[in-house]
Amino acid sequence: MRKSRRDIKKISLAALLAFTTATGAYASGCPEITVESNQGVSGNFPNQFELTEFQSAANCTLSFQGNPEMVTLNARIRGNGELPEVTERLPAEPLVVAPQREVGSYGGILDGLSNATEAGTSDILSLRHTNFVRYSADISEIIPDIAKSWIWNDDFTQLTFELRDGHRWSDGAPFTSEDIVFWFNDLILNTAIYGKTPSTWVWGDETAKVEAIDANTVKFTVPQPAPGLLARFAISFIQPFQPKHFLGQYMDKYNDGAADLRAEHGFADEAEAINFYYGNSDWKDVPSPLLKDADKANTLSADVVPTLEAFIVMEDSTTGRRMVANPYFHMVDTAGNQLPYINEINEIYTPEKEVRNLRIVNGEVDYKSQNLFLEDFPLYKENEANGDYKVHLTKSLGQQVYYAFNVDDPDFGEVFSDVRFRRAMSVAINRKEILDLVYLGQGEPMQAAPAEPGTVAFLDDSHLKNAIEFDPAVANALLDEVGILDTDGDGVREFNGEKMTFQMLYANQGGPVKVHELVRGYWADVGVDLNQREVSSDDYRAKGLAGELTIASWKHDKRSAPAIAQNPYRFVPPFGDRWAPGTGYGWAAWQQTDGADGVEPPADVKRLYDLTEKFQNVVIGSAESNVIGKEIADIHAANLWQIGIVGNTIQPVMVHNNLGNFEPFPVATYDYYWALPFRSYQWFLRN
Repeated sequence: MRKSRRDIKKISLAALLAFTTATGAYASGCPEITVESNQGVSGNFPNQFELTEFQSAANCTLSFQGNPEMVTLNARIRGNGELPEVTERLPAEPLVVAPQREVGSYGGILDGLSNATEAGTSDILSLRHTNFVRYSADISEIIPDIAKSWIWNDDFTQLTFELRDGHRWSDGAPFTSEDIVFWFNDLILNTAIYGKTPSTWVWGDETAKVEAIDANTVKFTVPQPAPGLLARFAISFIQPFQPKHFLGQYMDKYNDGAADLRAEHGFADEAEAINFYYGNSDWKDVPSPLLKDADKANTLSADVVPTLEAFIVMEDSTTGRRMVANPYFHMVDTAGNQLPYINEINEIYTPEKEVRNLRIVNGEVDYKSQNLFLEDFPLYKENEANGDYKVHLTKSLGQQVYYAFNVDDPDFGEVFSDVRFRRAMSVAINRKEILDLVYLGQGEPMQAAPAEPGTVAFLDDSHLKNAIEFDPAVANALLDEVGILDTDGDGVREFNGEKMTFQMLYANQGGPVKVHELVRGYWADVGVDLNQREVSSDDYRAKGLAGELTIASWKHDKRSAPAIAQNPYRFVPPFGDRWAPGTGYGWAAWQQTDGADGVEPPADVKRLYDLTEKFQNVVIGSAESNVIGKEIADIHAANLWQIGIVGNTIQPVMVHNNLGNFEPFPVATYDYYWALPFRSYQWFLRN
């Protein structure tokens, strides 16, 4: 019979030591293993264990405890019933996590910072995120999370996951393989929800298939080898599970009373009901019902969809989000305490960078990584003591700013499509000056490439140093050669009678504003004039996806090896996605419609489509993958569809001194999903 912690306190220290010495086991509970003091206990994966694995390695039986404030927190979760004991809330075999330095204490509110509802929020989202698998904290391997284990077939066309028996949604309902099948068949493949199946789940004319083998086993089958599929789950914000018991109640196929339920809550049809909660998006930071339609939300039994995440959104407004800990979260520490330790997350929206910086230096923020720029590092550093925080300089991936001219532009598409123009714009940029002024000399001048240097083996200097030399004379000669001339001597060139004056929109989330200001001056020196204007991230993205940006500029994320292994969309037009618009939307439309729409692309672009399909079918890092990758990179280098500035940069990551178990990140990047690998669920607040 397991003793509670209260019972353990009654056992004398001498008796406990005598028992431990005599038997080699712990009288009750287990040693408090940490990363920094593992006491010789290790498992199959870094810093975590399956329950039976841990108990065998530590020679003990683990007892479980929960947050003493969880009853109160649970009462705030709309739709949740009375809270059962922690042993009934955990899976039969919870994931056992070794804290970094110490077993933490419960309680407190973590204060975070984002730009706006859907701008700069993924950093905070990553603190609560979960998926089948994730990357380990040293970024070396994929490790279990929601899934206990997985197995591939021989040709990478079938991936089977084993789930945790007894796992529950945040409202206490069972989580099973049927929730994964529901997500795929009833949402992803549902044209009333998506209109068109997301391309990430389509190979040629065929989609993936998902089937439940039993309650705890689910199999993904794809029509072509897809060895990068596992990495997709490890780094993506997309969660391949949705609560069938909650969303399915609005569907006729699952509920005979669905029509009456929809009518009761004012939903016209199934799609409207599902999208009210699901948001017609895998992206979980779309506005919740609280913000989307507060009046309607107040008539419903729950205002957010049940989740498996560490925290649940409870308040959502135009100024921020409030989240509380999930009472059914599937992880415990090595002392048997259910995670997370922290009670709440308070995410504040602050669009203005200056105000965000003021909050940081005043000590009002507990953690921040996304959208911190190196140009502000001196400000952060000099205020560390006053703000009671620490700022770490961290290697970054995906922070290289790029520029992409719109080859479909109605006025200047002909000019932008000429690679001589793009090469002229590249060599007109003084990257060394930008490196010194904006990046404080930390990094190196570098051309844009379709993959992240250092994470793949197929890039070399022919790709990364291509057209990066600062040479205004060459730029002027190339522009003259194209026929872009300053005929009236006013310093601005013309083409076919049109002044080379462009409007350039940008969002501060997309990179340091100072880079844009400097580039504007360099291009003006060779006769190309920019009218720059800052807009919100949402406005910028909307115009980009509509093809209305004359020049696209963003950070070059989602190019690291795990990202391109699962979805190398940076390889082909539009060389970006809905979050980071690019160029060549006409070419993309032509490809997606088999030539029925859009603009027929040049031969190089057609070749990219063929190569990209082959790249996805082989294991990244293999000899075959590197041969294909190099040809793709060669084509990009020859065409310069995107112009890069500085790579191999570092960025600040700040953390308040009251945040326990925080370990400086080995890398700060969206590509591994910000804090997701770094075990934020075992962070705790000391005060």
